[in-house]
Amino acid sequence: MTVIIDYGMGNLASVYNALSRAGFSDAVITSSPKDVMKADKIVLPGVGAFEDAVKNLEKFSLKDPILDSIKSGKPFLGICLGMHLLFERSHENGVFQGLGVLKGEIIRFDISLPVPHIGWNQVAIVKKGGIFDVLDNNAYFYFDHSYYPVPLNKNIIATTTDYEIRYASSIVDGNVFAVQYHPEKSHKNGLRLLERFGRL
Repeated sequence: MTVIIDYGMGNLASVYNALSRAGFSDAVITSSPKDVMKADKIVLPGVGAFEDAVKNLEKFSLKDPILDSIKSGKPFLGICLGMHLLFERSHENGVFQGLGVLKGEIIRFDISLPVPHIGWNQVAIVKKGGIFDVLDNNAYFYFDHSYYPVPLNKNIIATTTDYEIRYASSIVDGNVFAVQYHPEKSHKNGLRLLERFGRL
């Protein structure tokens, strides 16, 4: 069973539909901690504010099941806000603690280009690990975000993206994969990435 975690933070239907197109016949949307613990693979999507997301994970008692599942070695994919939550802290509208799976923090763009960063952009391959071995260098994906991750360990960066500054747009750390962009909105390239996640 592949679980898409529902913690009240948007875009669940588009993630579910993309996973279905990518061959995930067993995908379910759920906020049940028991389902998370039973899952073979886990997807943590998300659109919205970091503070609200953390509160909702606590409200639905999902933090410990997520952490336990990651520690057990299950393939885990964080998308956009779901990626941010994996880090230690975010500076979005204050300073808020994340799940701490990955060391580092989430900061806001301080650039001359428009923020949020919305639309298609390229991802440059830093290392091909796990699901990212199917990517073509400089493939296009769809982005929609004002904040981005700054990982303490640069060795976990799988891809970078240039938006006036160059930042980490994909992460791989063992069984944990995370992307700043939205594979569910990225057509062929997004489906290839999700299909690869399904083969883990």
